[in-house]
Amino acid sequence: MWGYSVAALGGFALWVALFPLTMMGIIPLWIGFVASTVLATGGYVTSHEAMHSNIARKGDPLRWLNELVGQVSTIPLIFPFSMARMMHLQHHYHCNDPERDPDYPDAAPSAWKAIVKTWLNRQPRNGGSIHHYKKILAELDSPASRRAQRDTALLQLAAMAIFFATAWSGHALAVAAVWWLPRHIALSYIRFYLSWAPHHPRTGQGRYGNTKVFKSNLGHVMSMCMETHIIHHLYPSIPNHRTRAAYYEMREILAARGVDVSAL
Repeated sequence: MWGYSVAALGGFALWVALFPLTMMGIIPLWIGFVASTVLATGGYVTSHEAMHSNIARKGDPLRWLNELVGQVSTIPLIFPFSMARMMHLQHHYHCNDPERDPDYPDAAPSAWKAIVKTWLNRQPRNGGSIHHYKKILAELDSPASRRAQRDTALLQLAAMAIFFATAWSGHALAVAAVWWLPRHIALSYIRFYLSWAPHHPRTGQGRYGNTKVFKSNLGHVMSMCMETHIIHHLYPSIPNHRTRAAYYEMREILAARGVDVSAL
């Protein structure tokens, strides 16, 4: 899993470097914006491997690397790893359960409505993801859930302080182009491809019915390898980039279990 580790740490270093590079005029804002959007989106993929301990298991001498990869990967999203991991694992435990799946608010009748909803769900006073997270965290009421809430508050406060300080120093456009806007685009992209597309219409809760096989107009890689997301739900220890090969190895078995494999 060294590839994910190098990608995560190298990507984070490059993302940090985008700030002085754009503020000093070494690269134009649009390049910083595009690069940051790609890095923020890709960061969730590397954090996703760490969420499932695919970098290193508990007790492994390199466990610290697993945690480091997870921590740095989600900073551009202003989404602490402790919260991201807890909510993602709850999604696996209660996939498509309206009350207990943290991702259930992403449900929408069509792709366009799903894209719009990814934005609406992040708005204050909207009964979307934030309120659903709070409800689930309150029900969990554990040291880990309280730590995740604390980490979220601290990271958000730190990000707001950086936004304010950067704008005050005359670089408001830079921080907006390199962090604020890429974060929102990345979150919507991630929500669409990791949550809505492979689980729509969110009617099945069984092992072979909670995730579907689909064909993305953007292709397998650009859809973050989510076309074969069912493999991940069945076997989370299979790395993201290997789910497609595993799917074709298991295609006939999946079909025999009632999975619709007609899309691929």
